[in-house]
Amino acid sequence: MLEITAGGFEFTARLEDKTAPSTVAAFRRLLPLKSRIIHVRWSGEAGWIPFGDLDLGIGPENATCYPTPGEIVLYPGGVSETEILLAYGYVNFASKAGQLAGNHFATIVSGNENLRALGKKFLWEGAQEITFHEV
Repeated sequence: MLEITAGGFEFTARLEDKTAPSTVAAFRRLLPLKSRIIHVRWSGEAGWIPFGDLDLGIGPENATCYPTPGEIVLYPGGVSETEILLAYGYVNFASKAGQLAGNHFATIVSGNENLRALGKKFLWEGAQEITFHEV
């Protein structure tokens, strides 16, 4: 399980070990992770953590273009930069280069009632600190 703190809210997420084992393993190598989350530019209602040209050594796995609220996906790079996307509402995952599919590797199971409030916060107040650590 992951504990996630962002914008003054706390969430717990289940790692999707069975459907995205390589992505979960790559993400674990980044832990503990402290970054900033900003509102997406192209994809709808989600937050975005860009990692530039970071190469995690993984490809598509349990990939989706339409993550639902509470799903966390990792795009391993290629057409666009490496990034994490946290859906708080409707998402059609894309970049300026077009449609993307990210690896769904974690799902929020606690704190979901605060997802929309977090989304509004990083939309209207700008980048918010976010931390991930495994428990």
